[in-house]
Amino acid sequence: MSLHQGNDQLGIATAPRTVRIERLLPGPVERVWAYLTDSEKRGKWLAKGPMAGHAGGPVELTFRHSELSTAPTPEKYRKYEGHRNVGKVIRCEPPAYLSFTWEEGNGAASEVSFELQAAGGDTLLTLTHSRLADHGAMVSVASGWHTHLSVLINVLNGAETADFWSKLEHLEAEYDRALPA
Repeated sequence: MSLHQGNDQLGIATAPRTVRIERLLPGPVERVWAYLTDSEKRGKWLAKGPMAGHAGGPVELTFRHSELSTAPTPEKYRKYEGHRNVGKVIRCEPPAYLSFTWEEGNGAASEVSFELQAAGGDTLLTLTHSRLADHGAMVSVASGWHTHLSVLINVLNGAETADFWSKLEHLEAEYDRALPA
């Protein structure tokens, strides 16, 4: 049983090979949109890189996890430092909806979408990652997005992220149990 509640609750499988995570983020939709689309701001919680502001345009994400946390990167995760993910924007409707392809290691592309809705002075973000290859891919992306969204919440609140890696490792085990095989 997960102890995660509120803004740290586990994501769910909404369809075969699809994971959805919702978070209430501090600040207006336009501010959160900037953290999705601006390379420098996105680099503070996910990955830097150019992203076209129109459908069909390129997306390039370069991951520097060592810059997201004060804890050192464990040996088993060091291979992801500097990892580059290349995709294409599928849909871009500022500041409410963004989707793009996400290259999987098997040559097939999955799809990531962000939907933003105003919730008072804050923003409800719904992240959906679909067309995932299998249970292992679902566990990997769910725990990764969950951890990265925790970093985003910290960044938006002006707080530091102490340990990205221990949270990720813990979540991998939880998602492995929680998501359908």
